[in-house]
Amino acid sequence: MLIVGGGTAGWLTAAYLARALGGAVSITLLEAPELGTIGVGEGTFPTIRETLRFLGIDEAAFVRDAGATFKQGVRFAEWQPPVAGVPHSYFHPFDPPYQGAGLVPHWLRQDARARAPFAEAVSIQQRVAAARRAPKQPGEGDFDGPLHYAFHFDAARLAALLATRARALGVAHRSARLRAVVGAADGGIARVETDIGALTADLYVDCTGFRAEMIGEALRSPFHSVADQLFTDRALTCKIPYDSPDTPLESATVATAHAAGWIWDIGLAGARGIGCVYASGYMGDDAAAETLGRYLGRDPAAIAPRRIAFTPGWRERSWIGNCVAVGLASGFLEPLESTGVVLIEAAAAMIAELLPSDGPVDAPAARFNALLAARYENIAAFLKLHYCLSARPEPFWRDHRDPATIPPRLRDWLDQWRHRPPSRFDFQLESETFAHFNYQYILYGMGYATAGGSADAAATERGERLLARVRTFGERAARELPPHRALVEQLAAAPISPARTGS
Repeated sequence: MLIVGGGTAGWLTAAYLARALGGAVSITLLEAPELGTIGVGEGTFPTIRETLRFLGIDEAAFVRDAGATFKQGVRFAEWQPPVAGVPHSYFHPFDPPYQGAGLVPHWLRQDARARAPFAEAVSIQQRVAAARRAPKQPGEGDFDGPLHYAFHFDAARLAALLATRARALGVAHRSARLRAVVGAADGGIARVETDIGALTADLYVDCTGFRAEMIGEALRSPFHSVADQLFTDRALTCKIPYDSPDTPLESATVATAHAAGWIWDIGLAGARGIGCVYASGYMGDDAAAETLGRYLGRDPAAIAPRRIAFTPGWRERSWIGNCVAVGLASGFLEPLESTGVVLIEAAAAMIAELLPSDGPVDAPAARFNALLAARYENIAAFLKLHYCLSARPEPFWRDHRDPATIPPRLRDWLDQWRHRPPSRFDFQLESETFAHFNYQYILYGMGYATAGGSADAAATERGERLLARVRTFGERAARELPPHRALVEQLAAAPISPARTGS
């Protein structure tokens, strides 16, 4: 197997497949020495914990070597117009509502003018993240804890950590530039030409990023654009050091809306990772730089951000013959909910389980393509949900509300959800990234009205008790869990467990 391209996609795939397939497959990763990591959306989804555990990476080592911090969800700011001068804000936590779906109908039946925000009412995580507390106590097991969590990380440092682990698992590393991809008579790839000569493999994994040099340039897999649904296509990224080394760390991504997109703000250990995402059809590059400057309170000329252009969408077929694409070569959707890495995780896991030990790959490739395309489509609909519920007045936001830009299935769901909350039965789990409660957090955070139904006195009393319990647990957790920065610094200073360093 030859993986072409490094970065998070290449090295995570290499390490995962080496771990999953063991010595049954020889894996080589070809990486051009001068190409760097793009680093868009330096965040993850809670699935990363099981992935890192599977790879045998120590949590303390991960925090130290990847410059990682904890992420407990996303705080959205100004995605709706202010009310009575108060800016709009809501939280999307990783934890599901307390005791499952039972509390949601009760919250819906409460007076909308007086009830607590949905995430605050049904989950303790909102209070924990707002207090900038960590999701776990020191001494709890690797990737374990009372709350669901993911990580923020430095993309270049994560790639280096994954490379070290992949090599320890037996992956060979070749440093050279890709010169040409030579097609085979059967429509696959015959070989790749590089600075160090021709290389051949039974399976080629395209991790060449937006260039998609094998799946796109050589094999011409069509690209399915969703630019008519999701309008953002540019990002300006930068890192800003803290004013003080003991500045409290945010424990969630902050996503602040602006006239033609939004700004992410990620609390890394040594700096804030900032990105201004915008739609070039509604905002020029200079205006985007000014928007970023206003957010940071700095002269735009002094920031010198990196500009990245992208088209939201995915390859119609990410696996063709003996070539499969992973990461940006397969597709890209804006980093609003940090889905880039989770798509790499999903692709690597599917390759590991679907790749036959011998025989044709047509059927596994077709299954892979169907599942991955469905996952992209479902994520695109979830991202669209954030935009189409906004009542902001700017053209960018007005156009997102146009029913013609909303996927038919999402339009149908929104019609149904006027009369009931999103349910687990709405979704095909094998192709979903987000659960029904993730949709609830966005719907109710954006003020979408859903009928609550009726309840007798006993059910109402039970609901009130549960809400009071959530409030008490949340207040206690916000007091007793350690400050986020304190836990990060403690983990970064901890020795690596010998049990987690072997293969």
